[in-house]
Amino acid sequence: MPPRIASNRGGRGGGRGPARGGPGRGAGRGGTQVGPSIADSVTTVGVKRRDYGTDGSAIRIRVNAFVASIPQSKIYHYDVIDPSKLPARFNMELVKLLQASQPTIFTPLVVYDGRANIFAPRRLPLGDTNSREFHVSLPQANGGHNPTKPPKVYKIKLTLVADINPEVLDRFVNGQQSNDNIVLTAIMALNNVIRQEPNLNNPFNVRSFFTEREKRDIGGGIELWRGYFQSVRPSIGRLLVNVDIATGMMYKEGPLLNLCMDFLRDRGLQSNSPNALSPPGFPDSERIRLQRFISGMRVIVETTGDRKRVIRGLSKAGANQLSFTLRDGTVMTVAQYFQQQLGRPLRFPGAVCVEVGASALIPLEVCKVPKGQIIRKQIPPTKTKDLVEFSTKRPDERLRSIMEGVDMLQYGQSQYIRDFGMTITTNTGPLEVSARVLKPPSLKYGVGSKQVVVTPKGGAWNMVDKRFYAPAAIKAWVILIYETERRFSSRDCQDMIKGFLSACDDVGIKVEVRDPIVKYENGQGNILTHFGNIGKQCVAKAKCPPTLIVAVLPDNVGDLYSAIKHHGDIRFGVATQCLKSHKCSRAKEQYWKNVTLKVNVKLGGINVVPSSTELSDPANPTIVIGTPSLITTGIVTFYLSGADTAHPAPGTQDRPSFTSVVANVDTNVAKYVASTRVQKSRQEIITDLKEMCKDVLKLYEDYQTKVEKKAGKPKRLIFFRDGVSEGQFGHVLSQELPLIQEACRELKMSPKITLIVVGKRHHIRLFPEEQADRSGNCPAGTVADRGIAHPTEFDFYLQSHGGLLGTSRPAHYSVLHDENDFNSNTLQAFSFALCHVYARATRSVSIPAPVYYADLVCGRAKNHYDPEGTLDFSESATQTVDSGQADATLEAFKTGFKQVHQYHRMRMYFS
Repeated sequence: MPPRIASNRGGRGGGRGPARGGPGRGAGRGGTQVGPSIADSVTTVGVKRRDYGTDGSAIRIRVNAFVASIPQSKIYHYDVIDPSKLPARFNMELVKLLQASQPTIFTPLVVYDGRANIFAPRRLPLGDTNSREFHVSLPQANGGHNPTKPPKVYKIKLTLVADINPEVLDRFVNGQQSNDNIVLTAIMALNNVIRQEPNLNNPFNVRSFFTEREKRDIGGGIELWRGYFQSVRPSIGRLLVNVDIATGMMYKEGPLLNLCMDFLRDRGLQSNSPNALSPPGFPDSERIRLQRFISGMRVIVETTGDRKRVIRGLSKAGANQLSFTLRDGTVMTVAQYFQQQLGRPLRFPGAVCVEVGASALIPLEVCKVPKGQIIRKQIPPTKTKDLVEFSTKRPDERLRSIMEGVDMLQYGQSQYIRDFGMTITTNTGPLEVSARVLKPPSLKYGVGSKQVVVTPKGGAWNMVDKRFYAPAAIKAWVILIYETERRFSSRDCQDMIKGFLSACDDVGIKVEVRDPIVKYENGQGNILTHFGNIGKQCVAKAKCPPTLIVAVLPDNVGDLYSAIKHHGDIRFGVATQCLKSHKCSRAKEQYWKNVTLKVNVKLGGINVVPSSTELSDPANPTIVIGTPSLITTGIVTFYLSGADTAHPAPGTQDRPSFTSVVANVDTNVAKYVASTRVQKSRQEIITDLKEMCKDVLKLYEDYQTKVEKKAGKPKRLIFFRDGVSEGQFGHVLSQELPLIQEACRELKMSPKITLIVVGKRHHIRLFPEEQADRSGNCPAGTVADRGIAHPTEFDFYLQSHGGLLGTSRPAHYSVLHDENDFNSNTLQAFSFALCHVYARATRSVSIPAPVYYADLVCGRAKNHYDPEGTLDFSESATQTVDSGQADATLEAFKTGFKQVHQYHRMRMYFS
């Protein structure tokens, strides 16, 4: 069904003003079901829940969540001063020692977040001021090797901030309490209660802890550990604890020298001798890569007891080349000094040293890597496959692993949970909730198809006997082969041409030139020259420049791929299609059909559209806009939902973030355009959102008036904002929504705006009790808005794609602002339909197509720079630490950033 306005409008409903709307009652197909009883006085960040969805067939599922009781007694919140400046793990050890030394004050035990908050199940006897400073001594802070030095004393000051009555949580989950700071603090307190014991006994990272019960050495000095995620979540009428498996990337325990050699061997080092770490035979580029990998790591130095030292960098010279002056004026090398300390000479005196502290230099061979140290950096590209394999589990296996984690947690045995008056019900297994499977949208193909309208089954369909809805035309095309003739022969090339032409004929793409120009080129050569030369040859032969350039590439050629895309997308404005030589050599029909899916939309065609009853509504012209999830910029793109921009890799300080906005221009919501910008690194709010929205709105208006011959003003604007955490919802409403509204006003457009956050960085998983698909997952179209949904706000979980490997992750949709007064049935059906118009596949995808496209656009942003320029995206690029230099670097990136060629403005070049 097309998006429509609910028949009943109550209160503000999140429209005509702030999104903190009244309850609004939306009628859906299959009868009206009024939402939960939410008090009129309750305010929400987003739109209040209006109803529950009713469309679709009922299905029973389980969710990886367990019901928790709400404590009956008050919880006391204390502010912690001083330790918050130290590492969280160290802070927790300090507070643990403090409690052991003051049992009369800290019985029962308190819980601590490692930073600035302590929560106690009773008021601590801190005197009339409810504040007290404690001193904690740690002898080992000086290394434990020098008894003449007194232990270091740490000051810890506790001050009572507030007492929390957990009754607010009971009121909140029952729709009688606003989502305010008191509620958020109460939930934070309970999260600390359930996490305290495992975090004290295991390596932890924010909301997950990791154990050695299941681990895998993947080489390169890296181990993967199985972990468990825990989070207290409010739901309708009850409190839940969400438990899931997680994966931790750890430095391999043992001698630092061995870890460094593992890292270098993984990069192709031929030698097994640590002498390979000795300059000048140790290349500086490899030293920088190793330095990036181990910087921030804690090591134990053989000569200083159990004291952990943090690595700051690597020296450029070996221990036998680095000298320093002692207090008595004696000059000696680092190797000579440690020979005295150890009572033996170093085994590898020529190897580089690690720099720790302010200026200390320590030979690699006297350092040991302690166990369970989390790597807080981007995973190396070569290890992504290992990470995926370790993390991927079928639904039944994942649920079994979760239950093993729950058994290990033993909530009923936790002294902290008992002292705070909580109980967590796990003996009945994971929570059972009711869900529905939505009917998939009908999809329409072009004239000449044997089956013009197709209905997906299990989230998939095929291209057999189907022609594109609007096939493009290829007047002339050329082939550049960046592979040797021995590895990709002329016979392979002819087979490729035959397969591609056959697929184009089948789907309706008209190819005029049947014998393209073929050129073998060197990937180390000048790509610009290659493009220019073959373009001239094409003009001479076909009397026109090429419509399409097909490039055949070997494996692992990120820079070559980027250069080809830059010259095609930015410089020449010609569509390019890159193919891996080993895949297109003797490829089958299905492969070439998949290639045509990309080529057709790059050339301005449309592959498939939803039937007229699904998305399009002539009475209400609709523009759908999507922004991307958080991605890194570098050679490898690693997808993390949770923000709106493409950010540089963890640990990188000298590269910008990229932003993009993608929107449809056609009535069928199948043809998309994009706008891209560069902005300050790791800035969450999109700086140029207004200008980017104006860009795509103008393109929408232009296409509507010139191509579809319709009025160019949209009546509805549906904005899908990907990956924003719940804590950022308010920022989106206060800072980004006004920019969207300003863009519309400046173009004299007045669409009704609906803003929806699509989240995937969560740990809710749906497990079928019945009707599982072939992968063991819930069927495509499974939607849940009861049992696990927000107590007061308009949200739902939708698993829109069919399972392939592992356990599918549903997308979490939260409606923040809605001037269209949509009901649950309408938005759920609309969102599900949008997951079927992703042009690159004949499958439904996990998030709406415009959001998926926006991810692709951001991932290609580095291609907007001249590949022969000086701006460096390589893995070994240096880091900027000076703020002034960082500003200059940002300006250089902004200046060097080029927009796509005019030819691509109305084409899906990013497909």
